[in-house]
Amino acid sequence: MPASDLTRLEQLLSARHPAVSIITFEEEYALDVVRGVQARFKLPLWVWSNSEGLRDGDLKDSVVPGTEEPERALEHILRNATVGGVVVMLDLGSHLNKPRTLRLLRDVISRAGDSGSMTLILVDAGENLPAVIQGTCARMELSFPNEDELDEILNDLLQTIGKRNRIVDRLSPEDRGAVLRNMRGLTRRQAKQAMLEAMASDRSLSAADVANVLKFKKEILSKTGLLEFVDAPASMDEIGGLKTLKGWLNLRREAFSDRAREAGLEPPRGVLLLGVQGAGKSLAAKACATAWRRPLLRMDVGAFFNKFVGETERNLRDAFRQAEMMSPVVLWIDEIEKAFASASAESADGGLSKRMFGTLLTWMQEHRSSTFLIATANDIASLPPELVRKGRFDEIFFVDLPGDEAREAILRIHLGKRKADMSSLEMAKLIEATAGYSGAEIEESIKSAMYQSFADKSKLTTERLVEAIRSTRPLSVTMAERVAELRAWAHDRCVMAD
Repeated sequence: MPASDLTRLEQLLSARHPAVSIITFEEEYALDVVRGVQARFKLPLWVWSNSEGLRDGDLKDSVVPGTEEPERALEHILRNATVGGVVVMLDLGSHLNKPRTLRLLRDVISRAGDSGSMTLILVDAGENLPAVIQGTCARMELSFPNEDELDEILNDLLQTIGKRNRIVDRLSPEDRGAVLRNMRGLTRRQAKQAMLEAMASDRSLSAADVANVLKFKKEILSKTGLLEFVDAPASMDEIGGLKTLKGWLNLRREAFSDRAREAGLEPPRGVLLLGVQGAGKSLAAKACATAWRRPLLRMDVGAFFNKFVGETERNLRDAFRQAEMMSPVVLWIDEIEKAFASASAESADGGLSKRMFGTLLTWMQEHRSSTFLIATANDIASLPPELVRKGRFDEIFFVDLPGDEAREAILRIHLGKRKADMSSLEMAKLIEATAGYSGAEIEESIKSAMYQSFADKSKLTTERLVEAIRSTRPLSVTMAERVAELRAWAHDRCVMAD
């Protein structure tokens, strides 16, 4: 168990907070933390749940009769001086829509504050505490398990389950380290399940399970909707253009190393990528992960909005904490203006955008992990000025439509991927024909021409490629005014990515 969780709860109890709120899916772990602190302080422990009622946490079969309903339990706590020390209430938040239950809880918290002899700990799975209760509770967020704790979980599983089911541990020290690294950012329950699934297929743990654990982790992240693993190109050779951005990244390739810290260098914190839609900002984000050989995590800010007040901010904080636990990583917030555009103006969301924006700025300012932030935006004018001021990001790059040299690289990359014979193609004509086209538009044109050649059972020619290119209207034509505005804004404010 991380000392940080025990220490934090010790501090809250020592400061005589009348109530502490813990929002977590890991109820058993939360109870273990409480019991650890309670044992150190030698305090009485009481635990309430709707299924069992109020019971002495140190004794079995010690339930107070008739206290399964929260009102009865709160009444008992309020009227019996023998109930003191630490009182844990599980999932009480879902019962606080009843005025009498809420009133009794407020009275219990008031008694705890007046006497100083009791701390109420509310453990809930979601942010469903009324604002009046949140205002009187100290907030405690449980940590994610570090590699040492994950190693202990793995050892415990091998000892308890391995003996019964004859699980064979074939992991080398290097493979074991890779398995533990791949589980960083998972909760204790998720990590345990990942290990169990890895063992289940062949009753062993081996080098093959390094990838299996990572696959499980990707599935878990996709279910939560907070973070998503994104596959980045294996080599920078698969990315056309972006010469200046590539140079900037290459110069900072070793900036996160111990040697850089010893030289007095601070690791880069993040970049903002501005550009017209479809110009290649997503590819630029992938280029960062590829250049530094780091996992790329995409944050879907739209997934954070939740019907419960306060849940959105918690989701955002959890996503940042999860990314930090998985560091070193590249964290990509796509189309950041969609989430925070209304933070600089009056909005109809009750100030939610402003609170989320404040959470983002606080994290950007205070985080110390090896998490490199990439934010992409199509409309810089709609972003709060606090986000784009000097110092928030290491650099602001403008990703423009590709020039001649970049378009040639893009053409060769996509034709090469599809095993097209380039020996007979007139590259100069193709470069000229694709002027004003984005990389994505060039790729789609190549695919269209190749489908047509395949259907006709004919050879791919320059003429067919040019015909496919000219059959579509590029963004530079359909959004000419918008492109011109972005270029004008970026001229003296941004560094050109290419």
